[in-house]
Amino acid sequence: MKLVLACLLLAAPAGAQIVKADPLIDAELVDPAAETGFEAWLSSYRATAQAQGIRPATLDRALGGLSYSPRVVALDRAQPDDSGLASSNLFTDYLARRLEPVREARGLAAKGRYQAKLSELEATSGVPASIVLGVWGMESSYGAVTGSFDVVRSLASLAYDGRRRVLFTRELTAALTIIDKGLADPAKLRGSWAGAMGQPQFLPSSYVAYAADGDGDGRADIWDSGEDVAASISRYLIAKGWRRGQGWGVAVQVPTGFDRERVRNLVQPVDCVRVLTKHSRWISLGEWRALGMIRADGNPWPGDDTLATLVEPDGPGGPAYLTFGNYRRLLDYNCSNFYALSVALLGDALK
Repeated sequence: MKLVLACLLLAAPAGAQIVKADPLIDAELVDPAAETGFEAWLSSYRATAQAQGIRPATLDRALGGLSYSPRVVALDRAQPDDSGLASSNLFTDYLARRLEPVREARGLAAKGRYQAKLSELEATSGVPASIVLGVWGMESSYGAVTGSFDVVRSLASLAYDGRRRVLFTRELTAALTIIDKGLADPAKLRGSWAGAMGQPQFLPSSYVAYAADGDGDGRADIWDSGEDVAASISRYLIAKGWRRGQGWGVAVQVPTGFDRERVRNLVQPVDCVRVLTKHSRWISLGEWRALGMIRADGNPWPGDDTLATLVEPDGPGGPAYLTFGNYRRLLDYNCSNFYALSVALLGDALK
């Protein structure tokens, strides 16, 4: 699971008159009660982490003097319930902000610089270079935006807060495991307010499970090694079930008067519920074509037996896509149709 990066908000300057309280701006003001509770929770957590095998010296180093971050908790509580996007936003607006010339130029530069590694990964794993580049660009704009929050402090604060305690306690333990096993320089553990790190924005548990050494130096450096970043993204998608040769989907033109009730999905999704309820049921491409769907780019269709779901992110009359099984692997990375479609379309633009 990956969380959408929140913008960094600066605290009000000392002595400034605050007309209206804003929890995101004033969030780092000291809360003695919260700090006391945090210290008690941290002491209890430390005992649990040590019982799980984290060495006392690591706990001293990582947790000693750690303070609660009300700012991080405020950012977490400000997140919408869906995919990090206000329901009034349109995908077309979102896409225009993300497929801007600067990001595409960075993508082309990364493609040129790491072409050999991307081609090697595509040949061995089946994950297209375009998809790796799409994820890389959407997550950090090829390393330009990776976040500056202290990951251990953020995760500890979120675990203490309790809104998603199981998730963030697990991620805190994973971050301490990275430090304890010497997998990465502890100074590198900086990222988003939610603990996502490096150029692919891996949560610590994803780093432990999927980070890969792509440049052969014996370390998985997702912060500074482009080869490692590409190899790690590819490894993640393969582990989630990416299928070689299938692609992610196609843009389509929906025929006028199309009866969407006819293809409505009657099975309630179990995971990624809000996002997947916007998809139709699975239908073969042969059936979609018989229903009047036209491929928007005019290219040949994949095989008629390929199963696909229809998603129209802005509703009827807007862009429409038939998405294949591999599209769900992009949702595994970040459960948002806006995100997954932007990854796919950015990758297509970089082909």
